[in-house]
Amino acid sequence: MIGYAQLWTASPGDWDAAGVAWRGVDAPVGRRRAGLADRAAALRTGWRGTAATAADVRLGGLRAELTTILPALVETEQALAEFAGRLRVAKARLAEAVAVADRTGVAVDRHGGARAAPQAWHGPESGALPGHPDPRPAGAGTVSPAAVGQVAAALREALTQADAADREATARLTELAGAARTGWVEPPPPGRPADDATPATVRAWWAGLTPAQRRWLVLHEPARTGPRDGVPAAARDQANRLLLAGHREALLAERRSLSARRPGERAALRRIDRALAVLDRLAGRLASTGTPRAYLLGLDPAGDGRAIVALGNPDRAARVLTYVPGMTSDLADVPGELGRAARVQARCTAIAPGEETAAVLWLDYDAPDFLPEASSPAQARDAGSALHRFQEGLRATHDGPAARQTVLGHSYGSLVVGSAARDHGLAADALAFVGSPGVGVDRADALGLPPDRVWASTARDDVIALVEPPRDLAGRAVLATSPLASAAWLLRPDDHQLWFGHDPSDPGFGGRTFPSGRYGHTGYWEPGNPALDGMARIVLGR
Repeated sequence: MIGYAQLWTASPGDWDAAGVAWRGVDAPVGRRRAGLADRAAALRTGWRGTAATAADVRLGGLRAELTTILPALVETEQALAEFAGRLRVAKARLAEAVAVADRTGVAVDRHGGARAAPQAWHGPESGALPGHPDPRPAGAGTVSPAAVGQVAAALREALTQADAADREATARLTELAGAARTGWVEPPPPGRPADDATPATVRAWWAGLTPAQRRWLVLHEPARTGPRDGVPAAARDQANRLLLAGHREALLAERRSLSARRPGERAALRRIDRALAVLDRLAGRLASTGTPRAYLLGLDPAGDGRAIVALGNPDRAARVLTYVPGMTSDLADVPGELGRAARVQARCTAIAPGEETAAVLWLDYDAPDFLPEASSPAQARDAGSALHRFQEGLRATHDGPAARQTVLGHSYGSLVVGSAARDHGLAADALAFVGSPGVGVDRADALGLPPDRVWASTARDDVIALVEPPRDLAGRAVLATSPLASAAWLLRPDDHQLWFGHDPSDPGFGGRTFPSGRYGHTGYWEPGNPALDGMARIVLGR
């Protein structure tokens, strides 16, 4: 059992650093794999016969063994990072309990016991907290039993949470160490859930597999495992990181081949370089040593590219935000859009440090690139089924009590969210829209949630507020960037009809609103904007 002094002095950052060190081993492993591949290719050009075939097979086997190591490194790092995150939350709860004790004059001893009798604190060995002097206020002799009980309960909760995290991390690392000795992977039994199986069905099938069978699927079927709703986030992350590395290797191989055979193909080389730059930006964000850890839940580099990235493990967090971005968003924009989700999450942590929040960037749809596309609801309608399945998957894979799930849409992304809720239903406890051109319905009660769980905000200087039903959309967008924007607002009809229905930030829509400062169409996440605080409080249910 983790004790009070242990938790108070524990350093989550040290565990984060240990995880980063494990993950860092993937670079030399990757270089060795690439070196083996190059050597095998060189041997094939000038060596023939039985010995050459045997050498090629052996080099292939060595490369396969190194490939097996990569998801093991990710899984180890996941276990350490998740332990650090849960330890951080437990420490925050402990700090909250100590703050209550300070305010009420309750004394806390070295074992984490609470008592009404005041007690001077002189050092950790006597139960003192670093930086906390004797908390006795005037009249400390009248400490209420209720205050003692409140502090004692809060201390127990923090210690229990830390102990549970410690036991789980120990079990995961022990299992990993055993698997390294006895066998990392083994083929699963025949049969897979059908492609149209519900996330709940997929989750039940996955739960029936052994750890070695799950690792086999991650290693040998990453293209099926990585994007599958109903597979836990940790496994999806491992599979999709393998896919990312594979896409990058394929592009590098294509570039080498193209350079060797057709040096003049500059356009093709530029295309490859752009694709590599996009993947490298994503890989750089995934490799970031900051907290919380990023989980790659989906990846498709085709076309403009798609990705689903979570900050924090949504299977473990008590609060989960799914953020759907709007027009022009593509794979190259993932780091920036993820920064918006991160700001909401950081604000949640500032408001409620003792609660774990995960934020997901969901860019698994073809966002419009130009205004003519954005004037049609077709792409939002096409995205609805995928968003519905993703939210169902979050419900199916979550550990413990159900999380509070919030889906937030910005700009055209708000139409994606509204269309999904209208046509398919969304596993969500709250919907939020910012900078919305309409959400596909004229009343909040058409979204499948009680109207008091539907929220919206539109800044007074947001260009989207100038967009009326089919008129000169492009002209109004240009006007909104000029000094005439304020005058245009005054001339706008007050029927509150936008391009895709009634303005959800109008009280007549029937939902609830929260304020935004004058930060334009993309400023809802600015630190000084009250909209950022509003989004965080919706996610927290406050």
